[in-house]
Amino acid sequence: MDFLDALAIMVSSALVFAAPLIFTAIGGVFSERSGIINIGLEGLMVMGAFVGIVFNLTFSDMFGSMTPWISMLAAMVLSAIFALVHAVASITFRADQVVSGVAINFLALGVGLFLTREFYDRGQTDIISNPFYTWDVPFLSDIPVLGRMFFENYPSTYLAIAVALLGWFVLFKTSFGLRLRAVGEHPMAADTNGIKVYRMRYIAVMISGAMGGLGGAAYALTVAQAFSQATIVGQGFMSLAAVIFGKWHPLGALGAAIFFGFAQAISINGASWPLFANIPQVFLLILPYALTILALAGFIGRAEAPKSLGTPYIKGSR
Repeated sequence: MDFLDALAIMVSSALVFAAPLIFTAIGGVFSERSGIINIGLEGLMVMGAFVGIVFNLTFSDMFGSMTPWISMLAAMVLSAIFALVHAVASITFRADQVVSGVAINFLALGVGLFLTREFYDRGQTDIISNPFYTWDVPFLSDIPVLGRMFFENYPSTYLAIAVALLGWFVLFKTSFGLRLRAVGEHPMAADTNGIKVYRMRYIAVMISGAMGGLGGAAYALTVAQAFSQATIVGQGFMSLAAVIFGKWHPLGALGAAIFFGFAQAISINGASWPLFANIPQVFLLILPYALTILALAGFIGRAEAPKSLGTPYIKGSR
């Protein structure tokens, strides 16, 4: 394998692993821009992976080649509903948002594993027969080297980049995005101007639930192709790190997610690449988590979070 072949495989793999992180990080940006911390992104990804796989296995014969797409839609809907637990606790009952998010993580994993054992009599589902397959973009995939890097990939990768661009447009170019950011910066002023703070925050948390479910389903339907307790192992926390690393901006989160996608690709496929062949496997496996810690340690102090992030809003209070 020459250098260009290795580079093409590395970039292509990085984009595959980055796509679930991009979906989930964009959801995290919406939630935290509204003022609600969402530590529960990991749990939302777990729920999305579980629903995506079970739906795929159950309805594969009915929907045929459309099954992966409908599975992702089902994962989005169920995860958005599941995120309501966090929304009710943190917005209506003004519970500690970090504690509520941690509870979501434990609850999602517990529910997923319990139902997996109930449905399949073991700790893992069957392997799906209708996963996503790679798409070659006409003409562009024929470009030497660059075609293999960027235009021979899974449809979820292209969709993730489109979602990141759409998230930027919605947040910064629409009145909805302006209201959402106002709620996260100064909810009292937003309330005074007629913006319904609670409603906006509920919508934002449900968007983060839908995007987290989409991220989990994308990973399960392209990489894992089954669900178990080891399907989602830290990707939600990497997505949260991408939100902070990207300074609560959709395009920043996109870049950070691609960075962490490279780390994941190296940890899983690095041993087969000449550049990393002599590095012990254990170092490759811990690389994504080490880079997550280093990224947060280096940038969390410099990134300016929304001013009301983590602060419950009490109507009429000063």
